[in-house]
Amino acid sequence: MFTTLEIELQGTVATIWMNRPDLHNAFDEILIAELTAACIALDDDNDVRVVVLAGRGKSFSAGADLNWMKRAANNGIADNLNDARALAQMLRTIAEMKKPTIARVQGAALGGGMGLAAACDIAVASTKAVFATSEVKFGIIPSAISPYVLRAIGARQAYRYFQSAERIDAARAREIGLVHEAVEPEQLEAKVQEIVDALLQGGPLSQAAAKKLIRAVDGQKVNETLVEDTAHRIAHLRATPEAREGISAFLDKRTPNWIGE
Repeated sequence: MFTTLEIELQGTVATIWMNRPDLHNAFDEILIAELTAACIALDDDNDVRVVVLAGRGKSFSAGADLNWMKRAANNGIADNLNDARALAQMLRTIAEMKKPTIARVQGAALGGGMGLAAACDIAVASTKAVFATSEVKFGIIPSAISPYVLRAIGARQAYRYFQSAERIDAARAREIGLVHEAVEPEQLEAKVQEIVDALLQGGPLSQAAAKKLIRAVDGQKVNETLVEDTAHRIAHLRATPEAREGISAFLDKRTPNWIGE
C-alpha cells in the first residue's frame, strides 16, 4: 500500500523502513502522509507491541526533500500552512503512539530527520550517525520538530544548535541526551534488539500509561493537583486485569501472559 515505506513484521515487532535511499530518505508530502498512516495503523494493531523506525541505505533521513521545499517556496501561505500542519501532525502521531517506539539511526539524521529520532521514545545510533538542526542554513527554522528536540536536549543546547546548525556526532548526541545509545555499526542491530527484548517484558497497557504519565508530569510543579492526578493514575491501573496478572505472575514465579513463547 505504501510507495515510500516498507513495513517489516517479526513477531510482535514492526519495523517501518523509510525507503527512499537514493534521496537519503528525505520526506515530501507523500512520505509524510504514509508515515502518519502507518503509525496510526500499527498503533491500532493489537498484535504489534513495539515499533522501530529505520531508514534504508546510508542515511536515516536527510529531513525535508529540497525539491518539495522548492515547490513549497513557490506556493502561497495557505498551501505552506497545510504542508507544515501535515509535518507537525506526523511528528505528533509518532510521539504520542501508545506503543514503545525506537529510532534506529544508522547514518545522517538532519533537520526533520533529527526530529524523527527525537519524536521516538528511544533512539539508538551508530557511531557513523550524524545529526543537525540545519534549517537556518536554508533561511528557515526547525519549527515542527522543536517540541521533540527540546524535550530531548533541553533549551540550553537548542540555543546553540538551532542557530549554529553544527553537525553533532553520535558521541555528542548521546552526551546531550538526543540518543540513548551510540554503538559501532556492527552492533546497532543487536543493541536495538536488546532494547526491544526489554520492552517486551513490560505490560502493554502499563507502557501506554507510562507514556501518558510522562507527558502529564514533565515540567509540572509538584502541587496538590499533580499529586492527586498521579494517585488516580496508579489506583486505576492497579485495578486492571493486566496489573492483577503481572502481580500474580511475579508472586507465582511464572511468566505473565503478555510475554510470548
